[in-house]
Amino acid sequence: MTTTHTQNTRRHLGRYLLAGAAALSMAATSAWAANDLPGKGVKVQPLKSSLAEETFQTLLVMKGLQKLGYEVQPIKEVEYPTAHIAIANGDATFMADHWNPLHADYYKNAGGDAKLYRKGILSANAAQGYLIDKKTADAHKITNLGQLKDPEIAKLFDADGDGKADLTGCTPGWGCEAMIEHQLTAYELRNTVTHKQGTYAALMADTITRYKAGKPILYYTWTPYWVSNVLKPGQDVVWLQVPFSSLPGEQAGTDTKLPNGKNYGFIANNQQIVANKAWAEQNPAAAKLFELIKLPVSDINAQNFMMSQGQNKAADIERHTEGWIKAHQKAFDDWLAQARAVAAK
Repeated sequence: MTTTHTQNTRRHLGRYLLAGAAALSMAATSAWAANDLPGKGVKVQPLKSSLAEETFQTLLVMKGLQKLGYEVQPIKEVEYPTAHIAIANGDATFMADHWNPLHADYYKNAGGDAKLYRKGILSANAAQGYLIDKKTADAHKITNLGQLKDPEIAKLFDADGDGKADLTGCTPGWGCEAMIEHQLTAYELRNTVTHKQGTYAALMADTITRYKAGKPILYYTWTPYWVSNVLKPGQDVVWLQVPFSSLPGEQAGTDTKLPNGKNYGFIANNQQIVANKAWAEQNPAAAKLFELIKLPVSDINAQNFMMSQGQNKAADIERHTEGWIKAHQKAFDDWLAQARAVAAK
């Protein structure tokens, strides 16, 4: 074999080897991309209620899904009963603010476990109940909601002059309004207490104004929410106990007494992500993310408080969410890694 022929053969062989290496590299890159972006080409429709303070946790989940390649659509606002049905029917993908057990009836009515996916706990131990200002509580020794059966006690919280206590209550469609309505009847408070309903944030703004003016206040609230950063339990206000446990619907018969013996009328709730079950089964990476993602109540409280202080524009909430991710980058990356690992199986 001539020297020239040998050199040509080596050149041809080199080209084949380079071409083969490139093909292998492209195949590896393609496989990596498929594993890294298991949601590529799949659309996601998030839902939330009209409560602006739910945007933070919804956005956090959305950003995780985007990192997995999902095409996440803008949030649509729908109140809880309709949201559960829309997700069960496949008209939407998920919501990040399902309260368990507060929304037990909505979950059941939408088809329950047969149609909905609910694994993991996004935020644990959310409290709710009735509070009054500490000054009035101390002056009149009020510790229990049942004391408002007394017209003289109830009259202390009369804001509109009709002689009945005005309870700042819950927006219709949130679930808590049904609890309050049930308990007003159960505790025989209909003749002395009026449940004020409407836009909760506006009602609470009026309630806080009354408090700052030194007037007695009576209101329902929950955590995580900014109200308890403004009206601090134990310092500005106190939680009221209830005469006995009494809840409606799916929660009927539930004992709401806490381990310390106190009873505020509601058991601690867990906030969970609820998704369409069929979609979750087809998208194991997203389902795993839904199961793993965690957000402490204290962090939601802190972000909601910033919103109450004027940082409530879309750009503000975006900044808050990005800041939270940066501060918890290791955990966030670990959720994504576990989600990708499930998709790669």
